[in-house]
Amino acid sequence: MMHPRTRRICPGILSRGIFFVIVVAAAATCAAQAPAAGAAFGPDNPFYAPSTLPFQAPPFDKIKDSDYQPAIDAGMEQQLTQVEAIAGNSAAPTFENTMVALERSGRLLDRVSFVFNCITAANLDDTLQKTQDYEAPRLAAHYDAIFLNAKLFARIKAIYDQRASLKLDPESLRLVEYDYQQFVKAGANLSDEGKEKLKKINEEDAALENTFSNQLLADSKEGAFTTTDAHALDGLSEAQLAAAAADAKARGQQGWLLPLDNTTQQGVLADLANRSTRQAIFSNSWNRAERGGANDTRATIARLAQLRAQKAALLGYPNFAAWDLTDQMAKTPEAAAQFIDALVPASTARAAREAKDIQALIDSQHGGFTLAPCDWEFYAEQVRKARYDLNESEIKPYFELNSVLQNGVFYAAHQLYGLTFKERHDIPVYQPDVRVFEVFDADGKPLALWYCDYFKRDNKNGGAWEDVMVGESKLLGTMPVVYNVANFPKPAPGQPALLTFDDVTTMFHEFGHALHNIFADTLYPSLSGTQVARDFVEFPSQFNEHWASYPEVFAHYAHHYKTGAPMPAALVAKIKKSQTFNEGYALTELLAAASLDMEWHTLPAGAPLQNPDTFEEQALKGKHLWISYVPPRYRSSYFLHIWHEGYEAGYYAYLWSEMLDDDAFQWFLDHGGMTRGNGERFRRMVLSRGNTEDLEKMYDAWLGGKPSIEPMLKFRGLKGGE
Repeated sequence: MMHPRTRRICPGILSRGIFFVIVVAAAATCAAQAPAAGAAFGPDNPFYAPSTLPFQAPPFDKIKDSDYQPAIDAGMEQQLTQVEAIAGNSAAPTFENTMVALERSGRLLDRVSFVFNCITAANLDDTLQKTQDYEAPRLAAHYDAIFLNAKLFARIKAIYDQRASLKLDPESLRLVEYDYQQFVKAGANLSDEGKEKLKKINEEDAALENTFSNQLLADSKEGAFTTTDAHALDGLSEAQLAAAAADAKARGQQGWLLPLDNTTQQGVLADLANRSTRQAIFSNSWNRAERGGANDTRATIARLAQLRAQKAALLGYPNFAAWDLTDQMAKTPEAAAQFIDALVPASTARAAREAKDIQALIDSQHGGFTLAPCDWEFYAEQVRKARYDLNESEIKPYFELNSVLQNGVFYAAHQLYGLTFKERHDIPVYQPDVRVFEVFDADGKPLALWYCDYFKRDNKNGGAWEDVMVGESKLLGTMPVVYNVANFPKPAPGQPALLTFDDVTTMFHEFGHALHNIFADTLYPSLSGTQVARDFVEFPSQFNEHWASYPEVFAHYAHHYKTGAPMPAALVAKIKKSQTFNEGYALTELLAAASLDMEWHTLPAGAPLQNPDTFEEQALKGKHLWISYVPPRYRSSYFLHIWHEGYEAGYYAYLWSEMLDDDAFQWFLDHGGMTRGNGERFRRMVLSRGNTEDLEKMYDAWLGGKPSIEPMLKFRGLKGGE
């Protein structure tokens, strides 16, 4: 069974099911106008049958925008017919005729939706936006028709009640328990009247989520900083200026254009010497989607929060988080909040010390102003340079994108797991920047196709993520087709793509998600790869980040792009020494965002519509996280993770998973580090298993005990000093 509550990984992952990512700005209504009629669905549609390309890769050279909507509609119709046949089967319910039959259903819908999700997140256009807006509430209704089908649930419940006597293998037993839990969570036990109420809530939620994401995309684009004054950009390198000029030209403008990152803080602020420019850019970011007019998201998110609280109450829970966390590792919002709160004192105290150091530098330069968020990156970089004799311009030449990919990301995967990679130029792609690699196991056996799409575009969603275009399943006979997307600044023609170390870490992170799908070795598609709890799904990806700075790997990719010379040992030592620099700020902004998410999603059903600005301030003050110099990583009005990407009541998951990944890396260090034996054990016991067993038990069995928060505090530099 393909479960619809899915997400893109980082911001999330969009996994199985349908999860539309950016849609047309429309009123919050479930009655969007249908797109212009296209050709009827038939054999000429490229989604009609599985692709004949290797790994069933999408035939992007044949797919047109007009192909998606008829294929989605046909896919929904086909799956509902299949589900009705299962539910109406006159034979007694068995594991094969119910659970396995559900796993086989919806093949066409999966085939088109996985590709549609990829394209609309990374290469959107107006036609696709209209299709999204039209289909989103229809898909919400489609999944309600499955999860709220009383006859179908009766069959699933009958199998669930008999599960102990059915002699099922562990993976099949897990499927029964998981499907039963998901149906109950989706409202299968509601009365007919309750189901109708839930359907209306779900349809409105789907429409509002899509409205939010399109409002945010449009306003973020409008929020780009533009100028024709070269002095306004003092401090930027020639390469940065060339890229900014190219961005302006692409929009038909003169001068330079600096697009917004999806986070509150903006990376370009580390280089800009002109404080007025910094203030303007930060203001554009901070006030994004709050400027009034059609793209102001505040009314949208207030209603979303209210709807979710009402949904939780209908399902018998005090708030949305209590309902949502029932199948997560944390289990309850109280446990998640306790975890977040425990980190606040050490994090904010460290941030205060960092702010004091920065203010002292400003004062020593006779700045005459109090540190503000727009100043943090610029002066923190100077403090870091003074303390460690280090700056980004000195580092970037050693982090050329292709070297990081081939000699870093791929090299680490080879050393740990024996993987090799071959670029394929015969596989069609959806945009010229996209590259495709075939992945081979240690014995030379093909494992997967992996796509990467690294450069920023106006029609691409912000952030970085991973997902599949074809998921792994031994039952369905499919192998993984996986992709990573990021938003690195695209260099001017002929120039190298030089990265920050944060960008390098992002590449390793997203590839960690990719490995979770590449190594998937499961029977049932619903349990494959990244089909796991949110507070576990970031564990493999964040674990993979550690190899970016592992000495053997770092030495293999950190070479000067012009000379090929390895990074000098003295510079490597400086980077290592500075790794916990600014961690107070970095953790505090994450904690603020996680707390905001939890506060929004613990509102009771009877709460009135909130004023997002007032709510945000009160929520952060209550958690001692309303700090003038450390803004939340995302404000409520542009918090895409929680309003559209499946991380509602779940943003804490990044930090929870960090606890898991840091303890896991400590295990590797304690057991010989980067060895094939360690890698194979991790692959066999974790990465290949998906959601085929209880995740807490899976982790404990691999680690040999319960996870500890101590390694997280150590690696963050919050224990024992910098």
